[in-house]
Amino acid sequence: MIKTMFEHAKKHPGLIPQFFFLTLGITGATFYLIRLARGPHVTLWDKKNNPEPWNRLDPTYQYKFVAVNTDYKNLKKDGPDF
Repeated sequence: MIKTMFEHAKKHPGLIPQFFFLTLGITGATFYLIRLARGPHVTLWDKKNNPEPWNRLDPTYQYKFVAVNTDYKNLKKDGPDF
């Protein structure tokens, strides 16, 4: 397949930028998927000094999913009371 790309690029030099940006996009998407597969960056995984980092967190620790600057202590609880 690569050999075919080089043959087409020699015959049609206008395809060279297209091949370049196609390769750049595929490489970027691959690195992004690898970054996502490595997991969230909430805690630092130091397996020698701290093999279980979730044990150092308070039970009241609020994990940040979407909110940027939200004070969780003053939020009203919407929904049914249990």
